Amino acid sequence: MTISLDLLRTFLAVHRAGSITAGAQQLSLSQPTVTAHLKALESAVGRPLFERRARGVLATAAGDELARRIAEPIDTLRGLVVDELDEPVAATVHLGGPADFISHQVLPALAGRVAEGLQLRTRFGLPDELLDGLADRSLDVVISSVRPRRPGVQTTPLYDETFALVAAPRWYAGTPLSGPEQLRNVPLVAFAEEAPILRRYWRSVFGVRLTGSVALVVPDLRGVLTAVLAGAGASVLPLYLCEADIQAGRLQLLAEPELPPLNTGYLAIRSDAGPRSPAALLRTALLEALR
Repeated sequence: MTISLDLLRTFLAVHRAGSITAGAQQLSLSQPTVTAHLKALESAVGRPLFERRARGVLATAAGDELARRIAEPIDTLRGLVVDELDEPVAATVHLGGPADFISHQVLPALAGRVAEGLQLRTRFGLPDELLDGLADRSLDVVISSVRPRRPGVQTTPLYDETFALVAAPRWYAGTPLSGPEQLRNVPLVAFAEEAPILRRYWRSVFGVRLTGSVALVVPDLRGVLTAVLAGAGASVLPLYLCEADIQAGRLQLLAEPELPPLNTGYLAIRSDAGPRSPAALLRTALLEALR
């Protein structure tokens, strides 16, 4: 039996959205039409592709296998059709990512392109909420500090950030730290109450868990930098954010590990974005500017 492309497109949209309602919205179809498509496809393949749940649907093993096999060809075909229809490359592009990285690295890198006509809107947030925006199409491109592992997303490494333990010179004892106990009387400044960046540094550099509490929480690394520069205490910051202050003597490296912690940032766009779509063009521009 021949299976139409429309049935496969409907199936893939629902598989990625995890919901018949969301899939229907993406395809601009009614829910009964989408349900009918899924029933026809399940009849054609001879096995169930989804389990209906109270909230949404969950793919069966057969559904996951079918999605794996058809996703790339359908995305490629859609991209070619979008290009053939001449999707306007001057459309406004919606970019999401960490506030500090977009402000400190991305905006200076794209300033010239904005002056030349790029229409850009930015949104700050954490990876999960930004990737939700990519899925619901309120965002076109996401910069994520963790590797996205979601269906329907193309991921490309964008940058590597190295982290440094820094404080104002008043907190420097004259020699690099040999262990965290030397920070016993130094207040700690963190990005979040759980202090994930500090905890990772303690674990990878000192080989111990961070046991003390933080004195100051600022939910923006630029604010953390400002507080540390003013003498509030010590923190772990990405080197791109604090290197100029270290070079100028406004900040002091408190430790100099042979292998400082490193994190890779990623660019994510939807898999169905055509190669000439605004999202793909912005991805290329960011890769050229920041690599």
